Amino acid sequence: MRQKRQNEPMVFYLYFILRALVLITLVRSAFIGHYEHMMLCVLTLVLLLVPSFLEHTLDIELPDLLESIILLFIFAAEILGEIDAFYISIPFWDTILHTTWGFMCAGIGFALFDILNRSENSSIHLTPLYMAVSAVAFSMCIGACWEIFEYFADCFIGVDMQKDTLVQAINTVWLDPTNSNVTIPVRDIVSSQITLASGEVISIPGGYLDIGIHDTMADLIVNLIGALVFAVLGFAYVKTRDNNSFAARFIPRVRKRVSEAVGKAGSSAE
Repeated sequence: MRQKRQNEPMVFYLYFILRALVLITLVRSAFIGHYEHMMLCVLTLVLLLVPSFLEHTLDIELPDLLESIILLFIFAAEILGEIDAFYISIPFWDTILHTTWGFMCAGIGFALFDILNRSENSSIHLTPLYMAVSAVAFSMCIGACWEIFEYFADCFIGVDMQKDTLVQAINTVWLDPTNSNVTIPVRDIVSSQITLASGEVISIPGGYLDIGIHDTMADLIVNLIGALVFAVLGFAYVKTRDNNSFAARFIPRVRKRVSEAVGKAGSSAE
């Protein structure tokens, strides 16, 4: 952290501001008895350490802008989204985060392929187009794994990470009286009812309550959009190798070790 304060003051101060806000939320949650929120705050504090952990473990350098967005993304998803219910109160909050997530994952995937491509010990040499396509595939794989996690969390923990959607029309073979796989359209649904085993009837005004498929598909679609945007930027970056370009601010790089630089300088001098 001392080195980060000297080399990356913007990221350093952003980290401590977000950390302080999380601690305040943790104390507030303890006073009002929301213990699940306290656990979420602890998880957020751990996640905020992940960028620095990856830098030191993998010996890479995260650009300031990328690291700042990762920190803000964690705070926006866990504290604002879950605890402060931005997912509910702000209609497009989840869409914005998933688009950003797709963009960032594509950048990380692109960096991994670029590092492999430029390694002297690697016999693999990927074209810029192949790297761009692979980055999109990497981003979609991470996005799909997250959606699977949400599904299992909803099924086995009893939460609602796959937010439900009210729909006014469905197409289903379930209502086909012939059982011959004929699709039956159901249109203009204005309300629906759920009858429990106890006899209690729950009315759902506004339509039919979809339990996750619309949310999951919307998340994957915006994830794809974010990944495609970065793929275009990454493709242009590989073509020019301009470290001042917009895409370069999102692509992690391998740190140049001082010992290696000195060794190369000495051998060149000989």
